[in-house]
Amino acid sequence: MLCILALPFVYFSQGTIMPRYAAFFASMNVGGNRLKMTDLRDALEREDLEDVETVVASGNVLFSFDDRPSEGLSEMLAFIVKDRFDFDTFAAVRSRDEVSAAIEDNPFHGQGDDKQVHTLFLEREADADQFGVLTAAYEGRGPERIALGDRCLYVDYVEGVGNSRLTGPFIERKLDRRFTARNMASLKRILDKMD
Repeated sequence: MLCILALPFVYFSQGTIMPRYAAFFASMNVGGNRLKMTDLRDALEREDLEDVETVVASGNVLFSFDDRPSEGLSEMLAFIVKDRFDFDTFAAVRSRDEVSAAIEDNPFHGQGDDKQVHTLFLEREADADQFGVLTAAYEGRGPERIALGDRCLYVDYVEGVGNSRLTGPFIERKLDRRFTARNMASLKRILDKMD
């Protein structure tokens, strides 16, 4: 008798086990980039992604796919959105363990409000020099706390994102890369759905 444990994998009848991933799309359903999550889900399912599920309407997608580095999946998903819906984005794709690390490795998690403490998933890795440029340029401008992580930044917005001078364009100019942010409450909800 086959026993399947509740792991972050999906078992298929062909006998293969596919890992689960979360894709965090940037700039989706903000500004002019409106997209119904059902349309996004349908487009991804046509590209052989399995068990596709959207989580809230802000570009969070869970899916199963052959085991591969998440960077290659990021490029593939961005291409699908550009090809099908004609807008540029990037997708920060993370495995279940990487989503867990985005919560647990955040040094502000548990210290600040879960809605104000964010993990900013970077388009590509930032080094210590680039992070130093960002923090030096922002010094004295606000109460936010910032730390560098693995392909991410950790930020405690303290007084709220909407009140912050640590804006998306400011971060992108200083690091020369795009990002997409999720707060701890959202990441915990997504991680629960991956288990």
